Amino acid sequence: MPETYIKKILGARVYDVAIESPVDHARLLSKRLNNNILLKREDLQEVFSFKLRGAYNKMASLSQEERDRGVVAASAGNHAQGLALAAQRMKVKATIVMPRTTPAIKVDAVRSRGAKVVLHGDTFDEASKLAKELVVEKGMVYVHPFDDPEVIAGQGTIGVEILRQVSGPLDAIFLPVGGGGLAAGVAAYVKYVRPDVKVFAVESEDSACLKAAMEAGERVVLDHVGIFAEGVAVAQIGEETFRVIRDTIDGVITCNTDEMCAAIKDIFDDTRSIAEPSGSLALAGLKKYIAEHGVSGQTLVAIASGANSNFDRLRYISERTEIGEQREAVLSVCIPEKPGSFKKFCAALGRRAITEFNYRMGDPKDAQIFVGVQVSPGGDDRHQMVEMLREKGYLVTDLTDNEMAKLHIRHMVGGPAPATIHDECVYRFEFPERPGALLNFLSTLGNRWNISMFHYRNHGAAFGRVLVGMEVPEQERVELENYLTELNYPFINETNSIAYQQFLAARSITST
Repeated sequence: MPETYIKKILGARVYDVAIESPVDHARLLSKRLNNNILLKREDLQEVFSFKLRGAYNKMASLSQEERDRGVVAASAGNHAQGLALAAQRMKVKATIVMPRTTPAIKVDAVRSRGAKVVLHGDTFDEASKLAKELVVEKGMVYVHPFDDPEVIAGQGTIGVEILRQVSGPLDAIFLPVGGGGLAAGVAAYVKYVRPDVKVFAVESEDSACLKAAMEAGERVVLDHVGIFAEGVAVAQIGEETFRVIRDTIDGVITCNTDEMCAAIKDIFDDTRSIAEPSGSLALAGLKKYIAEHGVSGQTLVAIASGANSNFDRLRYISERTEIGEQREAVLSVCIPEKPGSFKKFCAALGRRAITEFNYRMGDPKDAQIFVGVQVSPGGDDRHQMVEMLREKGYLVTDLTDNEMAKLHIRHMVGGPAPATIHDECVYRFEFPERPGALLNFLSTLGNRWNISMFHYRNHGAAFGRVLVGMEVPEQERVELENYLTELNYPFINETNSIAYQQFLAARSITST
């Protein structure tokens, strides 16, 4: 039962390396959302995340004989840094196996703590396999990033601190979830001491392994895991963590990329700290909870769990923030191809500001424009604007929720394909971002079918995102998909996407 963790949590040894992180009042956000919003600042730990708590507590539980054998772990970031610091303080040899796609800033941070770094594979699973082989071959002790009672207890000390620091009313706590170590530890303690406080787990929409497990009543393995919030990009919730979480949380909230980007901006506005995507997840869930339940006047705590973000990613995060705050609508609009049409369209928008405008002449009669428009948050203004434009005779497609439009189309609007291109089909890919990977991907893909369109943009993440058009006769498309499956890169067929059809395909304009 979860209550067996209380003694473990209260006796956890974490303060040799961890600080009692402050609980900060998010003044601007509280005023905007009419609730008392507090941020538990785990991003202020020495390794800029909460992970050192669990890693150190696990290390402290080892016997001297186990420490002498050395420890090993697989990690792409925060757990690696936490374990490296713990091993450095205890003078224990540590080996961290990291995917080759791990950003250099994280690799360098682990090495600076004295740990040995082994770069292996493109994914966490490949790195984890090698780490477990080292346990067998060299007798090292494996330190799991989340599914270990001592790790869970170490993370649970955050719950102890929150209940001590928030002395007044406390309505709910929001916890980010990847493998579940943090959520299990905090939820076990809070629900035992203060069962009146609601506890919500928050997951990234594209790695919601806990939600899937709760719905199935058992742990499941996701077919695909998105990597924008790499700190929580886990395909299966931990066995021990799920046992604890399923009995201690009040619900699971999922958030998308845009919502996390908006939360990153919120944290920055109130603290001047830049959270990593997974570090903003709890706040994104808190905001969604307020919006969906209409709560006001409550005291709500979100854990700002980490700030280990690549600087290069900030440009992408900034792009998505306005949409995440529901302050920008992305539209495809058909207007007459004649002088004065754009001026008339701007007049129809009234006082709304245009944030982006992309256009290329492609048809003598009609012009298809890609336009970003500033709207009031909440969604109602956006829908009212779309209806207003349609009432004025414009053919409008709302692309605000279209991932292909936001990732690729807005950067490559240039008119439809020329008539010389035949049988074009379009796919969106993710591939490991490492030196030579793009060239290898392009070379491999182009060996059989002609590439008719290609868009790649580096986002400073572990995986690159590519949009590819290929000329593939209808009778060969099953063969193509079999080939793409063998490539083992996640892909989505976007040939029928409305964004592609309206801006890039060699066919007539359609609208919905």
